[in-house]
Amino acid sequence: MSDLTLTKTRLFEGVWEGVLTTEAEGNTQPEIAVTHLGEPVRGVEVVEDRAARHWVVRVPIPVELISDGVQTFLINDAKSGDTLASFALLSGDALSYDIRAEVTLLREELDMLKRAFRRHCLETG
Repeated sequence: MSDLTLTKTRLFEGVWEGVLTTEAEGNTQPEIAVTHLGEPVRGVEVVEDRAARHWVVRVPIPVELISDGVQTFLINDAKSGDTLASFALLSGDALSYDIRAEVTLLREELDMLKRAFRRHCLETG
């Protein structure tokens, strides 16, 4: 089991960012491996923030990996192989079947019905 803990901070301008903490003593840079469909993702940065006593992990999302469907990225401790975090990008046709998209549509329809009902009440009242 890994002694590393990775917590997402944000996804901004095509870069996933997180804070990596460790229970191990010393300041040896942790080895992180990021994969998409079993292939390594290049350009991953692990930068020490000495003042805050943690590491900042930056994973650039390659443009060529952005496509329709669900694209899942795994972030692993390279030494132990343990998965520290993952993130997924959803786009295109896959969203039409996603429950979140359905909820959004239902909310919009409910708002439309509320407006129509209020207008009806004002006209008949």
